[in-house]
Amino acid sequence: MDRINVPPPGPTDLPLSLLEMGCSGRFELITHPSPDQPLLPQSTLPHGLPPTSLSLDREVEKQFLRDAAWLPIHDTDLAFQKFLKVAQREVNVDSLINSAHSALHSGISVVRDPTTGMLLDFTEVLLENTGLSAKNSLSLQRQPGPPSESLRGSNTNYPFHPGGMEELSLEQIKKRSDLEEDIDFENDLLRVPPGLKAGMDFTDKEAKVAKAEVNLMSLLSTLEDIPVLQPAVEETEESKEKEEAPKLPRTNSLEDLGVKDVVSSSTLSKAGKDDKSKPNENPEENVKWAIPVNINAPCNNFYKLIPNPAFKWPFELDVFQKQAVLKLEAHESVFVAAHTSAGKTVVAEYAIALSQKHMTRTIYTSPIKALSNQKFRDFKTTFGDVGLLTGDVQLSPESSCLIMTTEILRSMLYNGSEVIRDLEWVIFDEVHYINDAERGVVWEEVLIMLPDHVSIILLSATVPNAVEFSEWIGRIKKKHIYVISTMKRPVPLEHYLYTGNSTKTQKEMHLLMDATGNFLTKGYYAAVDAKKERTSKHAQSFGTKSTSHNTTASQDRSVWLTLLHFLSQRQQTPVVAFTFSRTRCDDNARSLDSMDMTTSIEKAEIHSFFQKSLSRLRGGDRQLPQILVMRDLLKRGIAVHHSGILPILKEVIEMLFSRGLVKVLFATETFAMGVNMPARTVVFDSIRKHDGTGFRNLLPGEYIQMAGRAGRRGLDATGTVIILCKAGVHEMADLHVMMLGKPTILQSQFRLTYTMILNLLRVEALRVTDMMRRSFSESHRDTQSHEKRISQLKQMVSSLPPLDTEGQLSDMLPYYHTVTELRTTTEALQCAILESVNGLKALSVGRVVVVNNKQHLNALGVILQVSSDAVNRTFTALVICEKGNEEEDGKGNNNKAFPHLYNTALFIPEGPCSHTVQKLKLHDISAITVKTLKVIPDRIIDNYSKRQQPRFRLDPPGQAISTATQELLRLAEANPNGMAALDPVNDLQLKSVDVVEDSMRLRVLQSSLREFNCIHSPTFAEQFARVDERMKVQEELDRLLFLVSDQSLSLLPEYHQRIKVLQSLQYVDSGGAVQLKGRVACQISSHELLLTELLFENVLSPLAPEESAALLSCLVFTQKTQVEPHITSTLQEAIDRVLSVAKRIGELQRECGIPQTAEEFVGQFKFGLTEVVYCWARGMVRVHCFVDAAGAYMQSLFG
Repeated sequence: MDRINVPPPGPTDLPLSLLEMGCSGRFELITHPSPDQPLLPQSTLPHGLPPTSLSLDREVEKQFLRDAAWLPIHDTDLAFQKFLKVAQREVNVDSLINSAHSALHSGISVVRDPTTGMLLDFTEVLLENTGLSAKNSLSLQRQPGPPSESLRGSNTNYPFHPGGMEELSLEQIKKRSDLEEDIDFENDLLRVPPGLKAGMDFTDKEAKVAKAEVNLMSLLSTLEDIPVLQPAVEETEESKEKEEAPKLPRTNSLEDLGVKDVVSSSTLSKAGKDDKSKPNENPEENVKWAIPVNINAPCNNFYKLIPNPAFKWPFELDVFQKQAVLKLEAHESVFVAAHTSAGKTVVAEYAIALSQKHMTRTIYTSPIKALSNQKFRDFKTTFGDVGLLTGDVQLSPESSCLIMTTEILRSMLYNGSEVIRDLEWVIFDEVHYINDAERGVVWEEVLIMLPDHVSIILLSATVPNAVEFSEWIGRIKKKHIYVISTMKRPVPLEHYLYTGNSTKTQKEMHLLMDATGNFLTKGYYAAVDAKKERTSKHAQSFGTKSTSHNTTASQDRSVWLTLLHFLSQRQQTPVVAFTFSRTRCDDNARSLDSMDMTTSIEKAEIHSFFQKSLSRLRGGDRQLPQILVMRDLLKRGIAVHHSGILPILKEVIEMLFSRGLVKVLFATETFAMGVNMPARTVVFDSIRKHDGTGFRNLLPGEYIQMAGRAGRRGLDATGTVIILCKAGVHEMADLHVMMLGKPTILQSQFRLTYTMILNLLRVEALRVTDMMRRSFSESHRDTQSHEKRISQLKQMVSSLPPLDTEGQLSDMLPYYHTVTELRTTTEALQCAILESVNGLKALSVGRVVVVNNKQHLNALGVILQVSSDAVNRTFTALVICEKGNEEEDGKGNNNKAFPHLYNTALFIPEGPCSHTVQKLKLHDISAITVKTLKVIPDRIIDNYSKRQQPRFRLDPPGQAISTATQELLRLAEANPNGMAALDPVNDLQLKSVDVVEDSMRLRVLQSSLREFNCIHSPTFAEQFARVDERMKVQEELDRLLFLVSDQSLSLLPEYHQRIKVLQSLQYVDSGGAVQLKGRVACQISSHELLLTELLFENVLSPLAPEESAALLSCLVFTQKTQVEPHITSTLQEAIDRVLSVAKRIGELQRECGIPQTAEEFVGQFKFGLTEVVYCWARGMVRVHCFVDAAGAYMQSLFG
């Protein structure tokens, strides 16, 4: 190109110039404000070629191989020291003590004139919480972390303080520290710091304490005129009073730092400040945290109380919705339990609107992704400022309303996410999902870990124990939970049995339960008769029961075609057909190839929307068999929705269904889980499902959840629920229980996971036992009443008279413990005898026994009758006694509580011998003798009963009674020191280990009783009663102290077992400090041990990316397959490595006491999907040849 000479600009020329845009060859015309100013640079980049990208390999080699400056210089390894000499680096010990400057604790504030605002002076002010950060504090006053960690947090961050475990004030800490035990600075100090393997010994072994030659105080004490020494006496008295205060063990747990355990409730009520948002936390009062709200009372003043609501709806709210909105305006937490489609989402919408009004944030959690996606679409349309966080999607994370799964919220809480600071509401939708055995623990963890400033909204289907569940939440969060429960359905349901299967029988729909909830047996028997009439014509088989629940594909097709034609004629579409099998969903939809339920306009709309939605897919992906099949089905108004459908297809189907373009939707149970897409009719293909272990009928809660999708509010007067009777009519009892039974109660599924343990161990102020104590599974622990009773028992113990243990009574306490053990052993032997066949034979009519109770002491008796009640067996016996002591007056002498256990001398009456007939319990019989008497039981009992009447009271006893009484007296006089008793082992032939050990222990204890000196003391009876009274109180106190301690936690043994596993794998050290492997495992929510071990053993390093993806498919694939995958040798070696690591972990867990076997642990990792994932990751779109390898799962995914 020829160069053009341009003349210099004149005074009339415009100030223009060209700017070269980089090295792309583009130019832009720019202007200047005046010709006098210098020109801008003529280029945005230096001239010449653009810089080339750096070679990563060379940069890594330069930084880590050639430059030794990045290596540490204080390693003690000998080889490393040689390397430092070669690299010419010297050890610099002083660099180890360099630390960052601490933050300033004060600042400068300006003093101004309040009238003119003129600056008068500067003053220094103290700054609080300057040293707090996310790495050392749980306080909300700590400094925010870096912006990169604001959303998800970091695994090195501390979580924020869980609500209910408050930070203590300085005054409370001071009161606590004053009452704590003094530390012995010579014996109790730790010598090994946490996290280190070795420590230091600070004791000076050679130093000797020199004895003072002159005691100055002894010299000064001779001077009487020194006034300084007089107050010392008062000080010592004060110190004694202080010493009498209860001493408490030191602890690092926030849960144990509750001042209420130490200070009396009266002191707390004076010291505590009034808090409007929280009730009085006086342990003397039984606070009810769950408050049921009466929804029958109308809210006439609703609009007066809330003149300017944060959100307005185009319809009038129901009473329960208004009550919930009023509580939200008061910033209270609520539990809303209502039927499906009753309008629980209104509560969530108002909370989101309130947070936007308050400029705070709301988190909406759901159990499944389908619900998250739908709520994101709905809330995005309504509020705009809404974000979505799931495992694989992150949209608008800076929004004021975030929709996420509960697992992500748990991770944010553990990692100290900055989002928690601005959080006002957390909405838990479908909270009855807490019953899920696998994931239910996540809900409990999140509820426990939420900070105090966050209010809770719980949305659930109707559950029987909503108040109990809310009471647990309120107790652990120290805030009231308002329970709003309604059984009203906005659209009542009618339940039918359908027996039709052809055009002639298509109208055979029998009403089983009407809209008012009445179960109609007439409709049931009509269905039975219709089915019986048809089967009698074809198969000649009568009866309602069918030999099989299964039907053929052609029978299913005819039933569905008949039903859907019938519903189309009655305009009862759209229809949701719940089918509890993904394969059967697909088969039912494909069998309707002759049915077309859409108009031409609807077909065009479906085609346009479908093509537009799938435009994001690559060309090859648009031709997947599943997409082609679904496109054909959708054009005819039919769709399928289950976990085997591609996510983008499921979203398309949900949106088309909500717009009314899908007329029939075959879905599995997950579609009913909160997805707000009601239909006109709901059809149940069957009422039996497979729950992972076997087939069973639907539970009432499951049926109500799915049936509630019938009936569109404002469109339908009633919703229609149809149960298909394909093979036969279901049993009436099963249908009645399913429709009218109580829903499943909320139950705790709390369990310990390694992730939970590691996340809590890395924070010193939180303990795993605190989490266990506050779980729903431990909600039965009435700690409040236990603590009240403990304080009463402590006062009782202190008020009891002191024990005399001097002289002869020095062995009183050992004697008491021996007697107690003797009693326990005797009771155990008696139970074993009663439960045995030979023992019951021995305790038969005529057997002579030794009786001991409040009325008799070592008295002989003979058994007359044995009751037939196996649970509370009684023995009617004739017992000899003193004259005048025939009737039991119930006055027992406590001073002779256990005399029979050490004195075997038989009772011999001092005066005339009398008798009584009593019903004895087993514990009244202390010995079964070897003697038997011939008695006539009926005569004895009849004669004794007759003489109990007033007019026959003075009659002489009958001959049978007199003979038996004289025989018992003769035996007692012949054996004054005791009779020989039947031996449980030798005579009764009881050979179990427990009986043999108890029998031997009984002989040893009985012989040892004679060696005690206390029994010879004249005051023995009185002192033994004192010991007995004190020990009974002490035993109850010890029992209650155990119940409120960590040792009574049901999961504590498992916790210790899992800690052993973590220590063996070096995730934590012996002191409980989390190591590097443990910090890695904190970031993994499932299979954390296996994945961490694979990472640290570099199992994934030699694998290509597609091989790694294929290998890790074993963590998500759950189905059993018999086909061996055809894979590369490298991948096969990796699979063997995974199995060996899993086996090693399983065996270690078994050794540490965890009940799961190594085979069960290894068996949960299945590699049936490995080959398909490998081919897919390599970019092979068409994988028909590998479908067999994945079985039915991949068959449903790829057609």
